[in-house]
Amino acid sequence: MKTIHIEYFAILREQAERASESLLTDAPTAEALFQELQSAHGFAAPRNFKVAINDEFSVWAAKLQDGDRVVFIPPVAGG
Repeated sequence: MKTIHIEYFAILREQAERASESLLTDAPTAEALFQELQSAHGFAAPRNFKVAINDEFSVWAAKLQDGDRVVFIPPVAGG
């Protein structure tokens, strides 16, 4: 088990009803973590979402370590 610190933006913040949380998880990758959060908060499929780990853009298959800070970034619309 590891503790992961998650920050939410835009639609994910609305759906999670919080800006951030710390979670004790066995999720080995960012993708597995998102799936866990999807079940907990009802997030939509992560089409075109980006993921950042410890302030750097990453890939969904990136391995998570205890204490990582993860941000899932949905696409931004606007003009």
